[in-house]
Amino acid sequence: MVVLVRQWISTMKLAQYDQYTIELVENILLVDAKGPFGTEVTEQYVQDMYNACELFNHKPWGLLATFYGNRVFTPDAELALTELTKYRVKRGMIANASVILNSNAGDIQQMQLHRIYQNYKLTFHVFSNIESARSWLQSFVTDKTQALKA
Repeated sequence: MVVLVRQWISTMKLAQYDQYTIELVENILLVDAKGPFGTEVTEQYVQDMYNACELFNHKPWGLLATFYGNRVFTPDAELALTELTKYRVKRGMIANASVILNSNAGDIQQMQLHRIYQNYKLTFHVFSNIESARSWLQSFVTDKTQALKA
């Protein structure tokens, strides 16, 4: 299991922080993201995700991303995540399950995620429960992987 944790603390507002973890469990990447994600954090996340994608060696895999709070992407962050998705799909990502928790901006967040993933015809669902998302994603990836082997 590979786990990467990054935490960024703003020097201006010590109560505000950006943090994410990227964890590899079998053929699923688990991402937990907290905070608004400024430019520096987004750039580091993209680089860390590029590195994580290489672990799959072009085999089918899924991404389970959990977003906490009212996390709306800036236009630059949305563009960076769109480009990152293109890279992830080329490296074998076949599905995404996103979970939005504790947010008053869930509709906006869901629209942004839809824009990011729709361009690549990637199977994508938004959930409000991590276990439901994990169960769906694991079943989907397992079924697609077995179908490719047949």
